[in-house]
Amino acid sequence: MSRNLHRRLDAALIVRLVGLCFFVYLFFGFMLLPCLNTLTSIFNTKNAAGERDPFAVIRFFFAGSMGKYVWNSLKLALCLIVTVNVVGVSIVLLTEYFDIKGAKILRLGYMTTMIYSGVALVTGYLFLYAPDGILTSALKNAFPNANANWFSGFNAVLFTMTFACTSNHALFLRNAIRGIDYNTVEAARNMGAKPFKVLLKVVFPTLVPTMFSLTVMTFITGLCAMSAPTLLGYDSINPEIVRLAGSSTADESFPQARAALLSIILAMFTILLLTVLTAYERRGHYLSVSKTKARLQKQKITNPVANVLAHIYAYVLFVIYMTPVVMIVIFSFQTFGAIRMKKLDLTQWTMLNFFGSRDYEYLTSRGTYKLRKGAISGLFANEATLGGIKISFILSLLAAALACVIVVVACNYIFANKKKKSGTVLEYCLLFPWLLPTILICYSYRTYFNAENIWYVGNQNLYYAEGVRLLLVVAYTVVRLPFSLRMVKASFYAIDEELEDAARNLGAGSLRTFLKVKLPIILPSVLAVFALNFNYLFTEYDMSATFASSYGTTYAMVIQAMCAEEGLYGYNVNASGRRCASTVFIMLVSGLILYLVYGVGARDLGERLEARDRRRKRREKWLGRMKRA
Repeated sequence: MSRNLHRRLDAALIVRLVGLCFFVYLFFGFMLLPCLNTLTSIFNTKNAAGERDPFAVIRFFFAGSMGKYVWNSLKLALCLIVTVNVVGVSIVLLTEYFDIKGAKILRLGYMTTMIYSGVALVTGYLFLYAPDGILTSALKNAFPNANANWFSGFNAVLFTMTFACTSNHALFLRNAIRGIDYNTVEAARNMGAKPFKVLLKVVFPTLVPTMFSLTVMTFITGLCAMSAPTLLGYDSINPEIVRLAGSSTADESFPQARAALLSIILAMFTILLLTVLTAYERRGHYLSVSKTKARLQKQKITNPVANVLAHIYAYVLFVIYMTPVVMIVIFSFQTFGAIRMKKLDLTQWTMLNFFGSRDYEYLTSRGTYKLRKGAISGLFANEATLGGIKISFILSLLAAALACVIVVVACNYIFANKKKKSGTVLEYCLLFPWLLPTILICYSYRTYFNAENIWYVGNQNLYYAEGVRLLLVVAYTVVRLPFSLRMVKASFYAIDEELEDAARNLGAGSLRTFLKVKLPIILPSVLAVFALNFNYLFTEYDMSATFASSYGTTYAMVIQAMCAEEGLYGYNVNASGRRCASTVFIMLVSGLILYLVYGVGARDLGERLEARDRRRKRREKWLGRMKRA
């Protein structure tokens, strides 16, 4: 018995040592060293004489136009704090706190940004509001003097991101309002307080911690914006970093060092904000409620004028949220001519944007007709889009699974060593990517691993050829580690320690205890995290654009490139149609995943039994009707 125990302890020790060495290798090689290389590259620039000038980039920053990009990003982030919070708080109050007719339908409309985001969302708004967009063209016809280019630059980015960034409010603030004790609201009403006074004095103070977190998240999102500024023509930090990363010294002065400096500035802002958020959360914000907590009941707006205005405001927001979705779905079944002209033709419907292909004949500049075989092709009949879907699916699947595996193993170690410093160090190491903007991590990988003398990876250039796909998987995984850790760690608190003690008393080792006892308990949460990670990465554009390699062209990049070259020399004639079809495809995939996570997956055992009982009764009722017929 003692010999078997000794062997088991030796095996466990070896596994821990191997795991520790592997983690140290990953942390230093793929988190710390690339970022330090980016930082030191700022001070390794050389002047025209070939001499090293550590402060050349910093002087260029203050003397040149680089400060403009920082200010533009700051301005966008500050304005988004106001607009996103106003709209986000409004949609939650209108659907969860006030008694508004059709609240369930309104909620579905407000949450559409959860099923399509990034490039898909921005292109949806461009489809409506661009100079040749549907609504802009209609406005131009009604008012000939109207400015057709109104949807560009700062105003367009602010408008788009205001409605795109309210999904966090729809998730987190909604839960916070549902957690309010109705007894406190009812007590204030009984003391004569009017509904809006109750809202200001009783409800809002309980939402302050959540609102503060959402404000910080919104600020960071605006500061690190990529898709909207790139597509709408706004000079902010992230698009400039990507542009400089693809430039060379023959084009402009030390572009790589300038990109590194902008990345470090973003990192400094992010670290500062996360430090403030952490300090704020440590202060603790608690609300004293009654012992028997009552569920919040919706409040009626007694003032008839205010009630009418609230309903009008609610449905105006609903129209703004739903119009891009409805138009994209409808036009995805229109011909390429109708889509190009932005004119709806109800007499012509087609599935060509999804399936099949067709030849295209066009008139050349020489006055002759030329035929392009298969120039009109659908989403699932085009080699480029199918290749992008395949690459995005495989890379996202691998990264989502790898992040979950790493986090599950790490959480098991953290909880087993929660009284030791090693567990705390491991947790903070996995949260390290949260301190850095995504663009900094990807840019660091691009510059650090674009060499053949990196012994960490066997002196292989990972940025060359198909190696960039490995970099994308690693970048995807690293970026999703902090989120995965927070979600999976919360599920470990549901494990009863007595179950572990019982397993050990029965002679089970740590590995067997984990596989047979712990994993079945946390598995639903792990699968939910995996689904959300995959959902986020499948339509990802920012990281892929930073690497900018033909071997790492993901789904979002393929669609965007096709639309930029639409109709050129008779190729990609219906790229806009494929873009509409791809947006519908993304919405279906994202909606299915969100339903499985927050719909079916969020039900407890009692709800699942009730749902099964309802299905059984419907089936028996249907069979009874069939027999009688």
